[in-house]
Amino acid sequence: MYDLIIIGGSAAATTAGIYAARRGLKFKIISKDFGGEVATSGEIGNWPGDGMTDGITLAEKFRKHLESYKVDTEEGTRVESVQKQNDGSFLLKTESGQTYSAKTVIVTTGVHSRELDIPGEKEFRNKGVSYCTTCDGPLFNGKVVATIGGGNSALESGLMLADIASKVYVLNKNLEFKGDQVLIDNLKTKTNVEIIYEAKTKEIMGDQPRRSDEVGAPTITSGFVTGLKYEDNNGAENELKVDGIFVHIGQIPNSDLAPKETEKNQFGEIVVNANCETRSTSSGQVIPGLYAAGDVTDVPFKQIVIAAGQGCIAALSAVQYLNKIK
Repeated sequence: MYDLIIIGGSAAATTAGIYAARRGLKFKIISKDFGGEVATSGEIGNWPGDGMTDGITLAEKFRKHLESYKVDTEEGTRVESVQKQNDGSFLLKTESGQTYSAKTVIVTTGVHSRELDIPGEKEFRNKGVSYCTTCDGPLFNGKVVATIGGGNSALESGLMLADIASKVYVLNKNLEFKGDQVLIDNLKTKTNVEIIYEAKTKEIMGDQPRRSDEVGAPTITSGFVTGLKYEDNNGAENELKVDGIFVHIGQIPNSDLAPKETEKNQFGEIVVNANCETRSTSSGQVIPGLYAAGDVTDVPFKQIVIAAGQGCIAALSAVQYLNKIK
């Protein structure tokens, strides 16, 4: 029986882990992919004390900080469900069937990328279609690419690709961007970037899979992205020939693992109070011992520093609760 299990591996989980370690709790962190959205971020200029850094570098600092406290971290494991037990503890089940018990749980599972849900998207995922510019952008050196989206993630994607690709199209379905003005201004200075407003992406095109022509080699050769179709503000259909497409149109909270009675808002985000406590939909009362922090919650601004702050609050709230039940 653990005092605490933290689910997730990004800013909120790291901060909660540091505070739990300093308080001497028996705990562990379980994460499918360490770093979360932080690791897939591009340039980061608003993390206090670092000036300018990037997602991969910051995620590695998080890892090393946890290692300095010898935190029990289990990576590569996805928690499938969290269930409240009759004795007040929690039972966690992983996708592999492994189970864990804990007196308190902090959910910091973050979000995953929203999809376009258009023809060709699923067929060419990882074959030219990507949701992580930081991860896959370098593969398109000297190529022609497109970024789809209108927020900070799309702007950061466009800026990063401008230094890698020969040509970058940025398709925004709206009349203007919704991100930080400094990013918008920087993107507009890039001579190899073409911004297309009021562009609704309709289809992703690519080569059809084909067999190798080599005699005795029937191996299937996978198709790859060749372009996309979009509808402009006049309703006309247009085509762009591109080698890669980066989709940044929003995110969906990874909140399905929470107990069924956990209250969520209309976006699927876990509702928390100022102490990062969760609430039951049936009773309207706080669920004792269950906390959530970071982008998976209904916190209004999805920022790394805010997620870290919530991780701190959640850990201290868990400690306070543990002190009461011991």
